[in-house]
Amino acid sequence: MALPIVAVVGRPNVGKSTFVNRIVGGQEAIVHAQRGVTRDRSYHQASWNGRDFTLIDTGGIEMESTDSFIAPIRAQAQMAMEEADVVVFLVDGKVESTADDVAVARLLKKSERPVLLAVNKMDNPGREEAIWEYYSLGLGTPWPVSSVHGHGTGDLLDELVTLLPDTTDGEDEAIDAIRVAVIGRPNAGKSTLTNRLAGFERSIVSDVAGTTRDAVDTLVEHDGTTYRLVDTAGMRRSAKIDESVEYYGFVRTLRAIDRADVALILVDATLGLTDQDQRVAGFAAERGCALIILLNKWDAVDDPDERDLIRERVASRLVFVDYAPVIAVSALTGRSVYRIWTAIDKVYANYTRQLPTPKLNAFLAQIRDFGHTVSKGKMQLRSNYVTQTGTAPPHFTFFANHPQLVDDNYLRYLENRMRLSFDLEGTPIFLHFKKKD
Repeated sequence: MALPIVAVVGRPNVGKSTFVNRIVGGQEAIVHAQRGVTRDRSYHQASWNGRDFTLIDTGGIEMESTDSFIAPIRAQAQMAMEEADVVVFLVDGKVESTADDVAVARLLKKSERPVLLAVNKMDNPGREEAIWEYYSLGLGTPWPVSSVHGHGTGDLLDELVTLLPDTTDGEDEAIDAIRVAVIGRPNAGKSTLTNRLAGFERSIVSDVAGTTRDAVDTLVEHDGTTYRLVDTAGMRRSAKIDESVEYYGFVRTLRAIDRADVALILVDATLGLTDQDQRVAGFAAERGCALIILLNKWDAVDDPDERDLIRERVASRLVFVDYAPVIAVSALTGRSVYRIWTAIDKVYANYTRQLPTPKLNAFLAQIRDFGHTVSKGKMQLRSNYVTQTGTAPPHFTFFANHPQLVDDNYLRYLENRMRLSFDLEGTPIFLHFKKKD
């Protein structure tokens, strides 16, 4: 289910990122901060009083500046306001309100979104009279907070969660189904593929409007299994992608990934692998989805050498998701689309797989016998025990004498050996090391 979105906006240096970190920092489940379209955007999952939501940390809004980066940052922050269900407008309580604060407040009053005005840097609760002048912004009662020390953030969050929309979609949402997101760059053929998968077997259960204006869920039954297809409609509506459209497209993609067990990444084979394809794959990998890469429009690539070149480029540029199967298809003609169902079932099974502890420790014994380990000075890593501590995706915890010695190279080596020993195609895996008790 897509989470409600809360956008944190304000001019530069008012403490937006510190505020976001204060809210999400204590949530151990939040392990991936998803980067957005520009360098100064980040997306975080947060929870308060049992309500989950997504926080968007936006760039500082300046209405007048000669900096070439200011205009796109301002435009994308404005788009974040439109995309959000609730907006937190952060101002600096240590200075008087500025012309930029007034201009942003004017935009927010036009947006028809619930707005909470938070006066930050109120590190001394005794100075709350400093918030009085912010009543003039016309956004209701200001909330004094300190992002550094946490003063007032609990009261603000109590009010925030009362403004979040209900995310319950009814009985249909409770249907046990494999959630599949169809994602990719504009014009890659996402909607064509969704329609092909939904209509080819003539077994559509129902069409359900999603929690966003543009995402549509379709329940499909195939060979006795129910799938919820999430099409990121709207990403392909403009042939020329400007900043605003690209921003909207990536927000929709991120929300689709949030709802998915399996992500189908469509690559337009007639264009080859692009930087945008790489970014989409990176977002899906960081969110921990099972992945399948689809080379769409394969029928339009006639030259065998060109086909080989496309596959080589996919293998080299998507090496960080080399566990994902690659399937060449044509959504338009239906060529090889039937293979997608088999691939979804397989990667989902691996995504939710629970490996027996005895088999894992037999694997660990083989690793020890092989002798490859890491050392520093007189310290040498020795793993004594391993067990699976999570699924969807699989998490494995190794208990060792010196877990601090583990580096990225050793983790990569261990992951490769695990994938050779166990069928984990299509799913990311996460390896953790703890000190042996």
